[in-house]
Amino acid sequence: MSKKIAVLVGSLRKDSYNLKVAKVFEKIAPSSLSLHIIQIGDLPLYNEDIDTQTPPPSYTRFRQEVADCQGVIFITPEYNRGLPAAIKNAIDVGSRPYGKSVWSKKPAAVISVSPGGIGGFGANHQLRQSLVFLDMPTLQQPEAYFGGVSSAFDANGKITAKSQEFLSAIINAYATWIEKLS
Repeated sequence: MSKKIAVLVGSLRKDSYNLKVAKVFEKIAPSSLSLHIIQIGDLPLYNEDIDTQTPPPSYTRFRQEVADCQGVIFITPEYNRGLPAAIKNAIDVGSRPYGKSVWSKKPAAVISVSPGGIGGFGANHQLRQSLVFLDMPTLQQPEAYFGGVSSAFDANGKITAKSQEFLSAIINAYATWIEKLS
């Protein structure tokens, strides 16, 4: 039976490279993983005042979707040398209410995606800091900084062979690692 893996995409743009990478992962993931992109763009900014007995429906939906998964893959761009607000907000929504975090013990992988040469290094490491606090064991190797992503897809949106090989190494390492943790 395959493990259900949540995929969170930090760029909300409909044609984002991050979403394209998530869709490639869905296609190339080994059969031991079943990847599901979970929407985060409809989550109101986390505010304890609205997270009451009747939280916003999007909070409830998001928390349940993540809770139903056995692992999480974060695919994030880098904005101003850090995480985009959408990913940070999703982390905050999923970690509340206190003591009911949906993240704890879920194996994670972080892939930062950028047209720039350093591949979102800052966002990647900033996200990893939060995952330590959230008690999410995180894949250490191979490190996944996907720089120069604008040349990774052809005019028709198809990924190049070299880029697919890079992404295959990451998703296969994650699948092997998550199996060892089981």
